[in-house]
Amino acid sequence: MSRIVYVNGEFVAEENAMISVFDRGFLFADAVYEVSSVLQGKLIDNEAHIKRLHRSLGELNMAAPATDEEILRVQRALIERNNLHEGLIYLQVSRGAADRDFPFPSNAKSSLVMFSQAKEIMDSPNAKSGIKVISIPDIRWKRRDIKTVGLLAQVLAKQAAIDAGVTDAWMVEDGYVTEGSSNNAFIVDADGKLITRHLGSEILPGITRASVLQMVESESIVFEERAFTLDEAKNATEAFITSASTFVWPVVEIDGTLIGDGKPGALAPRLREFYISNSLARAV
Repeated sequence: MSRIVYVNGEFVAEENAMISVFDRGFLFADAVYEVSSVLQGKLIDNEAHIKRLHRSLGELNMAAPATDEEILRVQRALIERNNLHEGLIYLQVSRGAADRDFPFPSNAKSSLVMFSQAKEIMDSPNAKSGIKVISIPDIRWKRRDIKTVGLLAQVLAKQAAIDAGVTDAWMVEDGYVTEGSSNNAFIVDADGKLITRHLGSEILPGITRASVLQMVESESIVFEERAFTLDEAKNATEAFITSASTFVWPVVEIDGTLIGDGKPGALAPRLREFYISNSLARAV
């Protein structure tokens, strides 16, 4: 059976899904998105993702295409119609369709597209073995805190990592790590302190990042939100990434330099297990 997707009020087979060639998401990347994980057929951290969606819409002066309740109903319907047990629900809002011109159109109606993706998250091999990353210059625009679909720099970063025979790339600006191609970056220093970059326009305020930091605080683990250098990362005793589609993955190598003993450290697996159990308890 074809996967069922949602396009502007209709559930359709994926091969029949269409948007206008004049959609501003297609023409200008004038659109934002969110990705919520699904475990055991339930949405993980979805309320926080919808809250961040509203922030992105507000920063771009873009109208919401539906109420939160309507969005949740569509998400649940996609899970049910596609028999999704584990994976992702992708949601994208554009400013809508209008004749091509740079200023905001006065008569466009926001467009809403959603679809599901089956994906192994719980038993991902990368969660057990850890991943290798390379560093690359951060060439993105200056409002990385808005979750827009303008992702070409991230595409190039991910492809550079694959071409180098590793899993991901950590982006660097002025000597400091900003974040991964689609994830937030963490290190543990020699004193056992957890460090991740502070929020600002330089990075995306990750939903999984926020949940992990809440857990860290509840466990009285010492942490600091600040920029850290690439050299600090390479000399760390442990490193890991967080995102909605990975939860927590250890990083065992950066630019060919082993992190710690080159194996996942103690904290990342512990936080991953903690995150999954807590998230399932709050899933909707």
